[in-house]
Amino acid sequence: MNNIFVYCETEKAKIADVSLELLTKGRELAQRLGCKLEALVLGSGLDGVEKELYEYGADTVHVADDARLSPYLTLPHSAVVAGVFGEERPQIALFGASPLGRDLAPRVSSSLESGLTADCTSLEIGDHRDTKGKEYKDLLMQIRPAFGGNIIATIINPDCRPQMATVREGVMRKEKSAAPKTGELKRIDASKYLRDEDFVVSIIDRHIEERKINIKSAPVIVAGGYGVGSKENFALLFELADVLGGEVGASRAAVDAGFAEHARQVGQTGVTVRPKLYIACGISGQVQHTAGMQESAMIISINSDPDAPITRIADYAITGDLSTVIPKIIRHYKAHSK
Repeated sequence: MNNIFVYCETEKAKIADVSLELLTKGRELAQRLGCKLEALVLGSGLDGVEKELYEYGADTVHVADDARLSPYLTLPHSAVVAGVFGEERPQIALFGASPLGRDLAPRVSSSLESGLTADCTSLEIGDHRDTKGKEYKDLLMQIRPAFGGNIIATIINPDCRPQMATVREGVMRKEKSAAPKTGELKRIDASKYLRDEDFVVSIIDRHIEERKINIKSAPVIVAGGYGVGSKENFALLFELADVLGGEVGASRAAVDAGFAEHARQVGQTGVTVRPKLYIACGISGQVQHTAGMQESAMIISINSDPDAPITRIADYAITGDLSTVIPKIIRHYKAHSK
């Protein structure tokens, strides 16, 4: 009961970004604990998938390549994952807080009678002393917003193993290992875990539509809040984003007011982003929003209120009316860019 496992999601044999983010974080946690980082991949047509996982620091890659495991189905996947965890007995198991991870992780946790913290935004290793004075060393500190984002809760699982968590996409960096190495590949025979009753549900057909709006991977985001004033005023943000080669984001208040689509929502109940440049326009900066963008490389605030909370985390704060400020930015950028 020692190593850290990361469940790696795949679609057409491509590893999901959230899984690579978890491997990056898992590598850091494994170094802190002095243990190995292991990856678990289930699906079909997975030849060579281990190469990319080694690049992100996986010491061991467990692969279950079986036609019955693609596309994803809850019962077969949970049976195989629970079976592997039952044999390997990891101390920590991490899943992406994606639709797949949110379906799979609770079932595995229930099967193993283990704890699970959902939708984490940070993971750390630390010690804990309970009310009876008992000390626990090197626990996984599972950190997530709670009570509507009004507090940040640190959740621990002292006694049950594995310590399990799902982690929001985009909250952790995705970075290859500085010294990648070839690890160990372990082939899993899925048949020994699967039963006929695991296939009571079958997929007849799938229709997958590509995202029309993808702010997660945008290098520049121009985000608007309720202070933008109207859907029509958001046209200024789209113009600025177009000039900068970026995308338009929005706070929940702006989305609820109908100023922008939900797919553009940044924050605790939206998308978590880490762009090179984040321009917050008319956004007050409540924790529900900043939880989704505070890791941006540079933050510029444009707000008529000089005391707005967003200014505390902004690298640059511009006080003024955005209907005046944004056209000036566009004009000067066009005049001085190549």
